[in-house]
Amino acid sequence: MMEGKQHNKIKKRKLNPKYNSILTHSINPDFTSQNNVYFMSDEEKIEKIKKHFFQIMEVLGLDMNDDSLRRTPKRVAKMFIQEIFSGLNPKNTPHFSIFENKYKYNQMLIEKNITVYSTCEHHFLPIIGKAHVGYISNGKVVGLSKINRIVNFYAKRPQVQERLTIQIVQSLKKMLETQDVACIIEAKHLCVNSRGIKDTDSSTVTTELIGSFKKNSEIRKEFLHHIGLK
Repeated sequence: MMEGKQHNKIKKRKLNPKYNSILTHSINPDFTSQNNVYFMSDEEKIEKIKKHFFQIMEVLGLDMNDDSLRRTPKRVAKMFIQEIFSGLNPKNTPHFSIFENKYKYNQMLIEKNITVYSTCEHHFLPIIGKAHVGYISNGKVVGLSKINRIVNFYAKRPQVQERLTIQIVQSLKKMLETQDVACIIEAKHLCVNSRGIKDTDSSTVTTELIGSFKKNSEIRKEFLHHIGLK
């Protein structure tokens, strides 16, 4: 009987339009797999990761009786679940208070230099940079800090920068019901900087412009001017 209830909950969550394909990309769509991880508590997930990471460290030849290393598997597991991959858990989706644009502000609003700290899904190394986000109200506005929270939420999962840029724009578009949203991210990828080619100077810029930001060259120029790009 319990399994049936769980299955219904899973089905309802899978069909929830709040989580469409681009916004949930990199999250396993079948919450029944991986030992029902959607229904596992954070503590249970931490315990499982701890055991696996312990084995990884052993395979690397590390002395797991060393005082400095003994608690590392637990530290890494907690970091994965509670911090750097917390955006994989839909329950951590930011809650927003949307307000009516009573003051009739009809120009672009820009939140720039938002810290981006994500993880490359190909090598699990950090992506570090800044996001610049803008939108033009279609009758609704959101608190400024909520834009930072959107960026942070989608950054806190294994990512590629292109997808992250799109997810930020699509989330704001959906939340504010406006077609006029822009996001530019410039970031360093440690998978490029610290391994492989080891190019420490290069950075990556991704752009997602929709609505007036894409169609209207003057609006686009104004956005680029305000964030310091030509």
